[in-house]
Amino acid sequence: MSDSTDPDSKTEEPTEKKIHDALEKGNVPQSREMAVFFSIGCICVILYLFLYNSVAVLNSFLTFFIDAPESIRLNSGPDAVSLLQLVAISVGGFLFPIVCILMVGGILASVLQNVPRITPDRIEPKWSRISLLGGFKRIFGLQGQVEFAKSVTKLLIITIVCTILLNSEQHEVVNALFSDPSRVPEIMLGLAMRLVSAICVATVLLVAADLVWSRFKWRRDLKMSRQEIKDEMRQSDGDPLVKARMRAIAMDRVRKRMMNQVPNASLVVTNPTHFAIALRYLPEEGGAPVVLAKGKDLIALSIREIAQKHDIPLIEDKALARSMYDHVEIDKSIPPEFYKAVAQLFYYLYQRNGATPSVNRTPSNNE
Repeated sequence: MSDSTDPDSKTEEPTEKKIHDALEKGNVPQSREMAVFFSIGCICVILYLFLYNSVAVLNSFLTFFIDAPESIRLNSGPDAVSLLQLVAISVGGFLFPIVCILMVGGILASVLQNVPRITPDRIEPKWSRISLLGGFKRIFGLQGQVEFAKSVTKLLIITIVCTILLNSEQHEVVNALFSDPSRVPEIMLGLAMRLVSAICVATVLLVAADLVWSRFKWRRDLKMSRQEIKDEMRQSDGDPLVKARMRAIAMDRVRKRMMNQVPNASLVVTNPTHFAIALRYLPEEGGAPVVLAKGKDLIALSIREIAQKHDIPLIEDKALARSMYDHVEIDKSIPPEFYKAVAQLFYYLYQRNGATPSVNRTPSNNE
C-alpha cells in the first residue's frame, strides 16, 4: 500500500496499459502556453487581414449613426426593432470573423497537441476539485510554482518587448498628436500589429519549453512502482496461483478420464517401471492402434495396476515405451513410424494366446 502512494517508489516507466488508460480517461499532456500562443497568433491574423477593413466599415456606420441621428426613424416599435437589427448586423459582421478565427485557433491549439477524445470522466463533478487542501497543493505545489514562474517570465517578456518597441516608435507616436486625427486609428493599428507580432515571436521559446515540460511532467506523473507493475501483470495475465490451480484441476480431470479408459486397452507397453503406454487395437474396428493412456513413474504404476486388475497384457519394451511416450498423444492414433513395432507386438500377443488375428499385418497410412 505504501509502495503505491510513495512518490519516491515510482521509479519505473509507465507501461503501455497505464498510458492507454490515462489517455482514455482524458489525462493527456497539455500545454497552456500553446493555447495562449495560438490566441496571440490569431490576433495577429485578425490585425493584418481583417481588422483594417472591418474597422473602416464599422467606422462609417457609427459615423452615420452618431452624426445624423435625426435621419433615424423611431416613431414606433417596429422602427426600434429595425434599428436594433441594423446595429446587430453591423456589429456582428465586425465580430463574427474575429470570433471564428479565435475559435479555430483554440481548437488547433488542442488538436495539434493530442488526438481529440470524448471523455465524460473529465466533466464529472468531483469533490476533490473544490477541496481547500487540494487547491492549496495546486497553488503552492510544484505545478503551482512552475505556473508562477511561467507567468513571471511572460510578464518580463511582454514588458521588455513593449518597452523596446515603444521606444523605437516614440517619434511616430508623438508625431501622431500633431497629424490629421483621421490617421490616428491607422497609426495605432500599425503599432498594435508590430507589438503583437513582436510578443508572438518572443514567446516562441517559452511555448516550446512549456511543451517539453508538460510532456515530461505527464510521463513523470504516470511512473509506476515495481509493485504496481506486478499487480498490473497479475491482472492482465491472471493470478499465477489461480492459473496453476486451474492447470492442476485440468490435468487431474485428464488423468481420471485417461485411467477410466485403461480397462478398454488391448495391451500396455511398459519400460517396465518408468513408462507405460495403453493401446487399443481391434482388427474389426479398423484403423491404427489408438493411445488410451500414457504416463511415467506413479501414473505408469497406476496404469499397470489397472491393466493387471483387468487382465490386460503387459509387454515390456524399454526403447519403444520411452520413444512412444515422447511422441504419441492420448485419444489419437499412433504415428506411422510406430506401425511396424506395434504390429509386431500385437502379432506376438496373438501367437502367445494361440489365436490368429483376422488382420495380421502392419497398419497402413490409409487406415
